[in-house]
Amino acid sequence: MDEIEEDTKVAKKGHSEEQILRALRQAEGGTRVADICREHGISEATYYIWKKKYSGLGLSELRELRQLREENSKLEHLVADLSLDRYILREIVQKNCKASPSTRAGALDARRLRT
Repeated sequence: MDEIEEDTKVAKKGHSEEQILRALRQAEGGTRVADICREHGISEATYYIWKKKYSGLGLSELRELRQLREENSKLEHLVADLSLDRYILREIVQKNCKASPSTRAGALDARRLRT
């Protein structure tokens, strides 16, 4: 799995959308955060990150959010690749345009001979 795909996953350690929502709902129900974290094998920091990002979302909304983030990451990666390709092609064109005058003159003569 490449680095970008790893960064886009909400639950890197295999926590599903259901598990995230269950943890958030348990806290809303009065369960202590420390107990929830121990049960789910997460740190309190992770719990509060989840709470900040996902409180108030339903399961379908959380899944849609995850899918949109993954798609956005893939598109950003694609844009970066295309930008790099464009930059490389521009460099090649500039190098070809800066070719020696004798090479350009030879190319022009060859074109004239063909027509």
